[in-house]
Amino acid sequence: MSSGRIFLKILEEIEKVVKGKRDVAEYILGAFLSQGHVLIEDVPGVGKTLLALAISKVLGLEFRRFQFTSDTLPSDIIGVYIYDERKKDFIFKPGPIFTNIFLADEINRASPKTQSALLEAMAEGKVTVEGKTHPLPEPFFVIATQNPYEEWGTFPLPISQLDRFTIKISVGYPPEEIEKEIISGENPYNKLNTIRVMIPNPSYLNTFIKKAQKTRVPDESLEWAYRIILESRNHPEVKIGISTRGALQWINYSKALAFMRDLDFLPNHILRETAPLVLSHRIILKESSLKTPKEIILEIINQKAPES
Repeated sequence: MSSGRIFLKILEEIEKVVKGKRDVAEYILGAFLSQGHVLIEDVPGVGKTLLALAISKVLGLEFRRFQFTSDTLPSDIIGVYIYDERKKDFIFKPGPIFTNIFLADEINRASPKTQSALLEAMAEGKVTVEGKTHPLPEPFFVIATQNPYEEWGTFPLPISQLDRFTIKISVGYPPEEIEKEIISGENPYNKLNTIRVMIPNPSYLNTFIKKAQKTRVPDESLEWAYRIILESRNHPEVKIGISTRGALQWINYSKALAFMRDLDFLPNHILRETAPLVLSHRIILKESSLKTPKEIILEIINQKAPES
């Protein structure tokens, strides 16, 4: 079965529970395949947790959710050493981050110190406690959420933290007909057990990850993408443009999406599609700018976009 057919089946399984959000599910899966992480900025109650659970179910992976608060400590997430009376020694008690898919709910409620505890995990797949390094399970994937409208008791994510997220997306409200179907039916969480595991072994996922990164990038597409990166740094309304890491994640993420759609090369139209998702949260605008980062990225894309 081709990669496109497999991921189509995966999306169909997810839609049994989360209806009307196939594009969002596909984008999240693309981040997973590119070994990145996802930041979802949206209002409560639109199915962010349900979507994360459905993805973990269909991939056959362990899932844990952690609710961040202003008094959350780094040790609450990564773990702590405790004294074992029987062994007469300190043993490590892993925190909830030791899982395959970690849902960091309302991450911007945590203090900067706690937020920074995720950096090593997201970048290197490991955590360090008391000078000792502990590898995280493979694969390891973070889905973080934040409420865009509530300011009380929140700490904005620093640019170094934002740069670790491959994409920043919004789930949004479902289409009218689907929302009516949802509110007139049974609790969607009750349907989670109907989801079939589509990946029988984690080693299959590692194979997909490796194959996705072998997707060919034509020279002209790479050159065009690089011009977009340079323009983001030279734009008169931009204070800080796209970093080298941001450029790399844009290409890797786009390759993963192309692989999921059964393409053996990366076409320009996928680069155009993914640019707002991957690049918008990575630029800092000057105070005088009246535009949003997404508007700036789309403006650059439209100015520099090739024909194909």
